[in-house]
Amino acid sequence: MVHNRVATENRGLDRITALCQKRVMEKNLLRTLSEGAQAIGLSLGQKELDLFAAYYRELLLWNRRINLVSERSAREIVIRHFIDSLTPAPWISRPDGLLIDLGSGAGFPGIPLGIVLSELQLVLVEASRKKTSFLSHIVRTLGLKRVTVVRERIEALIGQQALAGSFDTVLSRAAFKLPELVRMASFFLAPGGRLLAMKGPDCREEQEEAEKILATAGMIQAAGRDVSLPGLNLSRNIIIYERFSR
Repeated sequence: MVHNRVATENRGLDRITALCQKRVMEKNLLRTLSEGAQAIGLSLGQKELDLFAAYYRELLLWNRRINLVSERSAREIVIRHFIDSLTPAPWISRPDGLLIDLGSGAGFPGIPLGIVLSELQLVLVEASRKKTSFLSHIVRTLGLKRVTVVRERIEALIGQQALAGSFDTVLSRAAFKLPELVRMASFFLAPGGRLLAMKGPDCREEQEEAEKILATAGMIQAAGRDVSLPGLNLSRNIIIYERFSR
């Protein structure tokens, strides 16, 4: 009896210890997120941090069943996915406009941007049924009223006249080669709208190929920006294109 009671008490103590450690780790991760966001010019309030914490917990929970992220450490998830997803924010010209995220996967970069830019109307396009199930779940869990999840191949959306020229911003994080992405974006973008292509640091060859079709697509390259990810020896190249005519 005494042995059983001691064992039960020890298990209870272990659970409390684990819970305390988990909360400390989560607090440290949110500090990393807050400082990383500040480094790229964004200020996160407690509401945003709470939403990111809930997103992080659900991401880990679902990742046990379906492959959403491959990073091994929690810190890597925060930097490689949360902070990285926020890097295009300064170049979204209409933070209350309509944005389509092509190939959203586990919600990157769309969900983090939806948390920070609460007036942004977001459409997340993803072909995988399992991933769109997660996206729909996380949108409900976080209460993101302006976010819509679409399970469809992007090629199937092109040609639907209701979507033609409807978006202020097209965004994609390394899901497509630049020439293909430019062609897709030219259908969705309104005149004056922007394509924000998130690529790795070495994408010059893709850029050169994309330059060959810009005129046909009715687009110009407006700028390119290199952004360092704080805390890791990594950088993000954001290439900005603009739609100039129909």
